[in-house]
Order: sequence, then structure tokens, then C-alpha cells
Amino acid sequence: MSTPREFRQYRYAPPPGATELVLVRHGESRAAVEGEEFDLVDGHGDPPLSEDGQAQAQQVGARLANERVDAIYVTSLRRTHETAAPLASQLGLTPRVERDLREVFLGEWEGGTFRQKVADQDPIAVQMFTEQRWDVIPGAEPADEFATRVRGAIERIAAAHPDERVVVVSHGGTIGEILRQACQSEPWAFVGADNASVSHVVVNADGRWHVRRFNDTSHLDHELTVAPEPPAEL
Repeated sequence: MSTPREFRQYRYAPPPGATELVLVRHGESRAAVEGEEFDLVDGHGDPPLSEDGQAQAQQVGARLANERVDAIYVTSLRRTHETAAPLASQLGLTPRVERDLREVFLGEWEGGTFRQKVADQDPIAVQMFTEQRWDVIPGAEPADEFATRVRGAIERIAAAHPDERVVVVSHGGTIGEILRQACQSEPWAFVGADNASVSHVVVNADGRWHVRRFNDTSHLDHELTVAPEPPAEL
């Protein structure tokens, strides 16, 4: 009598030609100070990491240094470069810049104004959260334009790295948009990833995107100073 076949539970593995994207939100950036503006790069606020943010960068770098990483991408904004630096140094990799993965443009609320408006519960900020739309802010980037540029950047990275694992250091709004497109979810279902958190998306060769992780912070020291305001900061 033949032995019955056994069927174990399937353990996921990326299909041939797929690209694994390890999405890291930058570490906490410097606090906005009333009456002062952050430096701007192409109109975007460009604060450096805070002291806590530097510690978070070291922690996420130590976490990922023990995993396979074939390439590192950052955006045009310095907080992503500073977050990626410890990992890049440990692995001997030079980060590549993908400008289109920069944060959503906040129009008249760039330079640190966004944080103050949210903390003060400005009526437009309340509308923004209620409608899950950045573009209620005067002059902010339209949702369809933001979605298009983010998708284009992910598709370029995937095309350049089949069968590879890529760390992408980006921003809270951008990571939320990537995951929204992967899941076809509500606009802000994934907005609010913690600073220096890890999320994980697989882009298949046939163009399908799959979410594997969201907001993994197991590597972080949660005793670091936490701002009292609940809304996510960019």
C-alpha cells in the first residue's frame, strides 16, 4: 500500500523576476519651531534628523545589516540620506537617489507649517484627515499626480532589480501611497508609519504588488522621546 502524500502549509517565496522592496520611513526629523522655517529643496521642507532620529537610523541600520540587501534608494530630501547612512556604511553600498519617492508636496504648508496647522486643529487640517486628501491644503500636490509619480518610481526600481531585495528609505505619506496602491485600499489606510519603521512590498514581474509587512518597529528603542501630538508628522 502506497504512503499517503502529505501537503504542508505553503511558505511564501517571491516568484521569479520579482523585486522585494523594504520600505523604511526616515527617522524623526528636527522639530518645527514657531516663526522659523525649514530649509527647502525644490519647494519641500528639508529638515535634518533630530537626535532621536539619528538613534533610530542606527537601530534600523543594525536590523537590516543582517538581511540580504542588494541596493539602497533614498529620496532628494536629507532626512532619508541621513537615515540610510548607517546601513549603507555597514554594507558598503552607495545609496541611489529616486527623486519621485520624495514626500507629497504640501503647498503653502511646507517648511514646517503643516505640523503647526495639524497641532492647532486648523479647519483645513480637520478636513484633510476627514476626507483623506492632502490636496485640500492650498497649493498641495493633487492626489492623482502624487499617485502617478510614486508608481512610476516603484516601477523603475522594480525593472532595475529583478530577483533582488532593495531597501527604499522614504517618507510616511509616500509609503502610505505605495501600500494603498498595492491593496487598493482607502486613501490613508496605511498613512502613519512610525519613524524608522519597516514595511515590505513585493512587486511581481507581471506588475502585481503584494504587501508583506507594515510598520514593523521591533528593532526600535521605544523609550526614545515621543511627541505628545497624535497626528503623524511628515
